[in-house]
Amino acid sequence: MSAPTSSPIVDEPFPLPQRWGQPEVERLTAAMQQSSLFYWKGPQTEALLAAFREFYPLKHLFPCSSGTASVHLAIAASKFKPGAEVLVPAVTDMGSAIGILHQLLVPVFVDIDPRTYNAPPELIEAAITPRTKAILAVHLTGNPVELDAYRTIADEHDLVLIEDCAQAWGTKFEDRYVGTVGDLACWSFNDYKHLSCGDGGMVGTNDDDIGLHLGKWGDKCYNRITGIRNPDELAYNYRMSEPLSAVCAAQMGKHDAIVQPRTARGRQLSAALADVPGVLPPSIRNQDTPTFYNYIFRLDLPSLSCSQDEFAAALVAEGVNANTYLPDPVYRYDLFQTHNFYAGTWPVRDMGLTEMDYTQVVCPESEKFLNDCVQLPFNEAMTDTYIDKVALAIRTVAQRFSS
Repeated sequence: MSAPTSSPIVDEPFPLPQRWGQPEVERLTAAMQQSSLFYWKGPQTEALLAAFREFYPLKHLFPCSSGTASVHLAIAASKFKPGAEVLVPAVTDMGSAIGILHQLLVPVFVDIDPRTYNAPPELIEAAITPRTKAILAVHLTGNPVELDAYRTIADEHDLVLIEDCAQAWGTKFEDRYVGTVGDLACWSFNDYKHLSCGDGGMVGTNDDDIGLHLGKWGDKCYNRITGIRNPDELAYNYRMSEPLSAVCAAQMGKHDAIVQPRTARGRQLSAALADVPGVLPPSIRNQDTPTFYNYIFRLDLPSLSCSQDEFAAALVAEGVNANTYLPDPVYRYDLFQTHNFYAGTWPVRDMGLTEMDYTQVVCPESEKFLNDCVQLPFNEAMTDTYIDKVALAIRTVAQRFSS
């Protein structure tokens, strides 16, 4: 084993983009001169919807308070009865599951593919039961799921296909943007996402049956068109205000400038790591366009004389911004292990609508993945030179730990 280098290989600070600037200032200034900052027919919200449709031409849209809210609204708008099952990958953000639980539905966790980190179609289909009503397709790290296969499975089993595009701004499955294939789609404007207003979201659909009433689910079931306040279903207040819409509209104008460099730098890094011993870059189909919310690679630990934590620490010592990913698959979180969803209870199971026991759920590939992967934060400010240094650092550390 060779000794660590005397000075870090990555000898420059982690680059950070200037995410907000004059376009956002101009829109916020205009908003401050308005008589109202309420979203309905507000000029900033209308500008956001128009800018959004330039990339994602969905007929019905509702800008909301977060990506988590967008998924919840998609679930609520689908109007599933309590006890219905929704298929969800075991490796995702908790925000993918919150709306399912709040609608008294049952998340059914599906294992992931070891190299794409998404739930493969064959495991999605194998998890379907008579209670399954929807598939939540999560495009993890900005790598698209196999959408054609997902669409076929959903159609054959009469399931609603919901796309969670929180990490996938600008991602394309073949020649189509993700979010344009499912029955509903959800995006996040969270501070950590490609495009951001601090926190916000968008949900959309081309389905008129759902779309004509989409807004009510995030607006207390009020009818803004007629002005009548007579809620006929239990809904939520997930509205986005005009100042947030102003920032989001400006961000949409930077869409390609933000996502395209991420694609180029991610592909550059994967190419540089292709032959590094003990390192497994993510698998991405040539016909797809990933946009790298982050960059995650796996370690072939049996061929390395180190642990996941030791490898990540060695990268940090070489100047790489590296860490491990999530601590556990979602089903391992405390609230799932104790079924503590409503003050220590789970009404769906208490009423006999499900036999699900999350203490018995095991998704072996998901658990292995989280125990051997390394995450690199990613953004559009990274240069070719910076990526070359990161790749060299990874190669050097891998060679140092090679058995």
